[in-house]
Amino acid sequence: MPIDFSGTWVLEKNDNFEDYMKILNIDLVTRKIAIHLSQTKVIIQDGDKLTINTLSTFRNYEMSLTIGEEFDEYTKGLDNRMLKRSIEVEKCSFYLWVGARATSQSSVLIEQTLVSWQGDTLVCTQKGEKANRGWKHWIEGDKLHLELYCEDVVCHQVFRRKQ
Repeated sequence: MPIDFSGTWVLEKNDNFEDYMKILNIDLVTRKIAIHLSQTKVIIQDGDKLTINTLSTFRNYEMSLTIGEEFDEYTKGLDNRMLKRSIEVEKCSFYLWVGARATSQSSVLIEQTLVSWQGDTLVCTQKGEKANRGWKHWIEGDKLHLELYCEDVVCHQVFRRKQ
């Protein structure tokens, strides 16, 4: 069984977040607000169920999933994508398959997200309109690390476990 990420985590370091948001085409006003926010992550992990709440004074975001069950996700406040995902279990990994979304040009993009355990690191790889996109979560001591990457931009966030 992989490491348990459950807990409340408070952001204490946020390197290169604005450049990461730029590469995702997040508007200027949202970027300027977001880089100054204090974030808290509340993660609940129970067997095959995982809920990640990202809380701030500007916007909150929740992602809940059960391994093996399909679910819809709207990344409101992030990069505003509508996603259809399916998660399956295979050898201590879980997979999120992202469906299609319409763009402003009315074309359809197929996006695919793979989330799996690599040792004690939770790794997400997203394939779609942006190259080399995904994230990694890992714990060192009382710190939760989140590395967000897209194309050649990397953002590193560090959260401290709240007692």
